[in-house]
Amino acid sequence: MTDIDLEDGEYTAVVDAIEDGLARVFFERDGEEVGDALLDPARLPADARHADAVLAVVLRDGAVDSAAYDPERTTARAEKAQDRFDRLSNRLPSDEDS
Repeated sequence: MTDIDLEDGEYTAVVDAIEDGLARVFFERDGEEVGDALLDPARLPADARHADAVLAVVLRDGAVDSAAYDPERTTARAEKAQDRFDRLSNRLPSDEDS
C-alpha cells in the first residue's frame, strides 16, 4: 500500500480494479485526474469494492479520512462509457470496407 501523495481535501475517486488484495484508485479534482494509489479495500465502503465505483473522498495526512459511495455517478459514468463505445463501434465504413 502507498501513501496518497495529494494535498488534504475533497476528491472524486474511481476504483480501477481490485487485485491481489489491493484496490487501485484514481483521484480526480475539478474533472482532472490528479493521482492514484493502491489502497486496502477495507478503507472503501463495502458497496464500492468493485471496478468503476465512484466515491466522494476526503484525504487527510496522506490517507483516506472518509469515503462515500456514489451509486448514481457510478451508473452515469458506466452509461457514458458504454455510449462512447457504441458510437465508436458504429463508425462509418472505410474505403477498404466497400
